[in-house]
Amino acid sequence: MKLIFTACLLLLTAQVNAEQSASPVSSIRVTGDSLVSAKPDRVQIDVGVLTQATQSQSAAAQNATRLQAALTALAKAVGPGADIKTVSYSLNPNYQYHPNGGEPTITGYTATNVVRVTLSDLAKIGSVIDTATASGANQVQGIQFTLSDEQTVRSQALREAALKARADADVLAAALGLKVVRVLSVEENGSTGGPVRPVMFEARGMAAKAPTPVQPGSIEVGANVVLTVEVAAAAR
Repeated sequence: MKLIFTACLLLLTAQVNAEQSASPVSSIRVTGDSLVSAKPDRVQIDVGVLTQATQSQSAAAQNATRLQAALTALAKAVGPGADIKTVSYSLNPNYQYHPNGGEPTITGYTATNVVRVTLSDLAKIGSVIDTATASGANQVQGIQFTLSDEQTVRSQALREAALKARADADVLAAALGLKVVRVLSVEENGSTGGPVRPVMFEARGMAAKAPTPVQPGSIEVGANVVLTVEVAAAAR
């Protein structure tokens, strides 16, 4: 009989512990957002050469000659601190489509070669564009401003978002007569914002006497933090 009583007592204790561990935890879930602005300190300029000819070899050869002239001039304009690399090249046929259907006719070929100039001296943006267009480039496909140390700005945004979330949790808990006991979970939903929108345009003709004006603006890096905290009745 004693063994049976002991077994029943152990079973009852286990059941009570299981019910206690499964009891719901009172919690509050809040979201904190932050947006940090910073001045860009790097720029990427995509310039290219587009040439057309009736023969593919001719289109490619003309493109290579014009781009080489542009690269030589750009290397002198940007100096040793910049980086110039090819980002795209294409050689495609041009088709004439017939209104009555049938196979389209090849009328020529288009060669396009785009290089990206990356530099940290933002004052040279206008002269880079003008130098490229004056020396053979006939396309400026985009300008994008970036940060050389975006992680520092992102860390600041995350820190501010986390502090805002915790402050909101404390306010909500106090308003409900509760207190924050501990943090249950933290979720980071990724950064928002980023580099400013690229400036897109096509350069035509000779470069102007005055440098092309370009305004860098600001880069906004944002963060979103979701915080879940356990709450309990505040002491009175």
